[in-house]
Amino acid sequence: MTALNVGVAMSGGVDSTVAALLLSEQGWRVHGFFMRLPLPGRDAQLQRVREVADRLAVPLTVIDLEQPFTDRVIRSFVDSYRAGLTPNPCIHCNEQIKFGLLAEAMRAAGMDRVATGHYARLVRAGGRASLARAAHRAKDQSYFLARLRPEQLDDVLFPLGEWSKEAVHRRAETLGLHFRGEESQDVCFLATGLSAFLASHGLDRTTGPLVSADGSTIGQHTGCWQFTVGQRRGLGLPDATPWYVTALDGAANRVVVGKAADLMRQECNVHAVHWTDAPPSLPWRGLVQLRSRHTPAAAEVIADSAGAVRIVFAAPQRAITPGQFTVFYEHDRVVGSAVISRPTPATAGDRP
Repeated sequence: MTALNVGVAMSGGVDSTVAALLLSEQGWRVHGFFMRLPLPGRDAQLQRVREVADRLAVPLTVIDLEQPFTDRVIRSFVDSYRAGLTPNPCIHCNEQIKFGLLAEAMRAAGMDRVATGHYARLVRAGGRASLARAAHRAKDQSYFLARLRPEQLDDVLFPLGEWSKEAVHRRAETLGLHFRGEESQDVCFLATGLSAFLASHGLDRTTGPLVSADGSTIGQHTGCWQFTVGQRRGLGLPDATPWYVTALDGAANRVVVGKAADLMRQECNVHAVHWTDAPPSLPWRGLVQLRSRHTPAAAEVIADSAGAVRIVFAAPQRAITPGQFTVFYEHDRVVGSAVISRPTPATAGDRP
């Protein structure tokens, strides 16, 4: 049987390196692809990728995606903070850039399959692929891939889906490649920190009110984009018990604060609902993950008579944050996702 070509998105890190190594050992003809993005340290990263590709004897192609990344990821990121939302740019990048434009470039170059070093698994049935959690939950990245459509997954490979991070490091070290202590940061383009980055992209430090739930002004801030729901630091409100950000109003530059109990909500409105297969009849019941470091919780997804969709959890959840993605799971399998809208008003039933 003739070996097939597989394009591997290579960053110079341990995960993409071992993914390429494993596929080569399985008999694939591996071709490395590097996304040129507007990132700090880009030249040093490309040099590292070239060194890794040479060590693996893998040809490397550089794809320039600076402008699309700026237009589709960075601009959306900045606009979201301006509006008082907390975005997840990694999800946008995976959907539109890595498994969008980069994958298209790989296929145009003659690749039969597309591979990355993500920790996730694919379940194939009926000729289609669906996304599932990695075997080792500590590094599972299915949350970040939840917006991918079935047709984007059909020719994808995740070689690390059954591997632990420790095993990946050990495998790299058998080649004399050492990556420990080189974990990538959460948002790749934030070398200067969030506030400095947003200020450099036109968000002004404009004074606005800190208000309590009853609307009373109890302090001031210098830009609501510097905060997110659940944040405690930077409020400058001394008290016997801590204050937390409970809501943001970007249009009015207003930050709403409350106590720990005010962060607990049992439901939220969502929009941009995406089901990986045919939409199920609602209500749908399963597990819902609110953010990348949230433990999925039992919930149901409900639509009202006007078609508006909301999630109702079996128990109150902390710091439900507008702009973040929710991901719907049936056991380990991703079945859908949505974006959190402004929270529903707190009621007596919202408190623990």
